[in-house]
Amino acid sequence: MTIDLAPHTALFGRLGLSTTSPNQGVYDGTAWKASGPIIDSINPASGSVLASVQEASLEDVQRTMAAARAAFKVWRKVAAPARGEVVRQIRLAIAEALPDLGALITLEMGKIASEGRGEVQEFVDVADYAVGLSRSIGGTVIPSERDKHFITEVSNPLGVVGCITAFNFPIAVYGWNVALALVCGDSTVWKPAQTTPLCAIATNKIIVRVLEDIGYPGAISALLCGGGEIGAGVVDSPEVDLISFTGSEARGRLIGMEAAGKFKQSLLELGGNNAAIVMPDANIPLALQSCTFAALGTAGQRCTTTRRLFLHKSIADEFLKGLVKAYKSVTQRIGRPEDPNTLIGPLHSQDGVERYLRAVDKIKQQGGEILIGGEVHQHADQGLKAGHWVLPTIAFYSTLQGVSIIKEETFAPILHVATFETLEEAIELNNGVAQGLSSALFTQNMSNVFQWIGAEGSDCGIVNVNGSTSGAEIGGRFGGNKSTGWGRESGGDAWKQYVRWSSCTLNWSNELGLAQGVSFE
Repeated sequence: MTIDLAPHTALFGRLGLSTTSPNQGVYDGTAWKASGPIIDSINPASGSVLASVQEASLEDVQRTMAAARAAFKVWRKVAAPARGEVVRQIRLAIAEALPDLGALITLEMGKIASEGRGEVQEFVDVADYAVGLSRSIGGTVIPSERDKHFITEVSNPLGVVGCITAFNFPIAVYGWNVALALVCGDSTVWKPAQTTPLCAIATNKIIVRVLEDIGYPGAISALLCGGGEIGAGVVDSPEVDLISFTGSEARGRLIGMEAAGKFKQSLLELGGNNAAIVMPDANIPLALQSCTFAALGTAGQRCTTTRRLFLHKSIADEFLKGLVKAYKSVTQRIGRPEDPNTLIGPLHSQDGVERYLRAVDKIKQQGGEILIGGEVHQHADQGLKAGHWVLPTIAFYSTLQGVSIIKEETFAPILHVATFETLEEAIELNNGVAQGLSSALFTQNMSNVFQWIGAEGSDCGIVNVNGSTSGAEIGGRFGGNKSTGWGRESGGDAWKQYVRWSSCTLNWSNELGLAQGVSFE
């Protein structure tokens, strides 16, 4: 395998990364020093080596967890607005490095250039939100039924947050967690995806530099790169109070049970087999553009990717013609993700390619008609021959009887399409999967809108009207229901998961007051 050094030496230098010696994948609050195995970080577009990384050992996990706990005991004493000022400084540093961090995401994860930059912008945005939150987090005052009693709900720092992130958002998801955790008074330990360690090292170096320059322990934002064994060590550690996990449903289920068995809190962001519904009164051009982006953005590797599309029978033929035409146009722009003209980059790994091919086989076995795609992409660019390339795919089903593949999430650009006759039928199709992350309805009818967002509508955590399933803003809570894990991150009141709650009653009388009219004389 070739080593892809020369084009990226300057970029790596600006981000504090090395192309000549292993990058240390552990920060324990005192040094960047790992003692585990050395792995290569691979460019998914070309298959070439970007750099090497020394991962954590289990001994590194224990040492780092202890440092994070010690840092928490310092950080929790800092006033919330002062913590917000630190997050503001982190926000400025991340924003300054945005072009370089975005380029690194493109190299290591495979996102196209605009998406790489957009992901870093998410970190900046949620940091802005967290800074404001630092002056408003608190509790509530509750009327007491007893005379001269005062009841308030108080939030205090929780502890150490173990944050395990996935490859598809190698920087933003940690940004969602660390920004809220820091203003709430927690320390964090980040275990990134094993295939995107460079993004994590570069980002955390920026955060640590800000913390230490101001005079706070760097272990407030500790880092442990590694595989499943290291992630398990984070989950198992008695120092961790909250596990925030983004990844597969299978692994998330185990983490949820492990955390519950140790009386830890867990925040799970798992699968998302998302659907879009197009009604006959919809703005068809808008729906076409939205569905094409949501199905193909990040080469179908977003948790909010549109994977199922349900079309009203009266507009299905027209819509499918437009959709296939759009796919053909987009397919002409598969290429190097750093090229600003590229719309579709590679899958992140060869495993993703193999999952894609198995799904295509299932589609054919279960009666699906491949309207476009369904094959590995044979790249004309010799430099991309060893990359992970597939063609965007549309599969149409005349009936869904006996079709199980549509209920399975394949992390690839595969869109399953079927028709319906009534909105009630479409809602049943939307809700008829184990996952419940994002959903979209395209209609101009207000009755349809209120049915869709109401008690008998979509059962997802994210419910859109005339908008994409993908591309949520940070202002609202992000997360899904059912096997998506019920976790909530980013905006809204997601911060409430990062604090320890107490209901406090203050009796300012000189008499014993008992609730519910109980008397004890």
